[in-house]
Amino acid sequence: MATVAVLGPGSWGTALALLLARNGHPVRLWGHDPEEIAPLRRERENRRYLPGIPFPPALTAGVDLAEAVAGADLALAVVPSHAYGVTLTRLQPHLPTGAGFAWATKGLEPGGGRFLHEVTAEILGAAWPAAVISGPSFAREVAMGLPTAVTVASTDAAHARRVAALLHGSNLRAYTSADVIGVELGGAVKNVLAIAAGIADGLGFGANARAALITRGLAEMARLGLAVGGQRGTFMGLAGIGDLVLTCTDDQSRNRRFGLAIGRGETAEKAFAAIGQVVEGVATAREALRLARRHRVEMPITEQVNEVLDRGQDPRRAVEILLARDLKPEAV
Repeated sequence: MATVAVLGPGSWGTALALLLARNGHPVRLWGHDPEEIAPLRRERENRRYLPGIPFPPALTAGVDLAEAVAGADLALAVVPSHAYGVTLTRLQPHLPTGAGFAWATKGLEPGGGRFLHEVTAEILGAAWPAAVISGPSFAREVAMGLPTAVTVASTDAAHARRVAALLHGSNLRAYTSADVIGVELGGAVKNVLAIAAGIADGLGFGANARAALITRGLAEMARLGLAVGGQRGTFMGLAGIGDLVLTCTDDQSRNRRFGLAIGRGETAEKAFAAIGQVVEGVATAREALRLARRHRVEMPITEQVNEVLDRGQDPRRAVEILLARDLKPEAV
């Protein structure tokens, strides 16, 4: 039994907190906003994101970060990418010696384009072993106890096994990996490609177009991943094609729903308001393209998503540009 502090009371953070508590671990769910935490304490469920799923007795919620991590064996950050660095800066003075750290945030550092393991290393240093959790995992399905599999990646194999063991249970299988970069990149770029798939479906382009986008999107993801140090096999696994297919094909995906709205002619502002949560792929599209250009990697789908979102290009024109690209052999 290990005490876990889960930082971030959104849908994914709450789902992981529920999973860990059901696995028999005392879990403290932390959030910075008293108005967000108060109903969780009062109602013993997260009615905003996961209504109807009660908290187990082992799961508590609070706003005092020092109290949340005091004596914890693991701190797990599940906050949006734009809040990741700020959260770690607040966490660092309170994280106990001997504790471990993990994150389940899927994205790149907005504005800087860094991988989150780089942000983690800068703020926490080498004092605490760190791991990333990713894979095809909708929050509500995890919270409901439906079968799920994820990957836990760390350069510290023992720490990866410890985190995986905490998550592993009758309804979730956790695999380990040493490819932190590949697992991170897959979890980030799949959100951009899900926006593209949503746009195509919103335009009514059908299943053929969706399948082509997923397949060629995987090629983009792998090209960039290999260029920045990821391993090819990672992109054929849960954190690569697994998460990509899930996010591109099911309307539980915020990124896919955002793309659907854009493809149907809605404004980004209206789409954001309807979804009511962070759509990570919007910021990630910019950072992924910046990273690709730095490494001279072609990412035409990601480029066209940026053209639509940042420059107002008509989505149909974006598809025309993709189809008009020069003939070439199919290759990753």
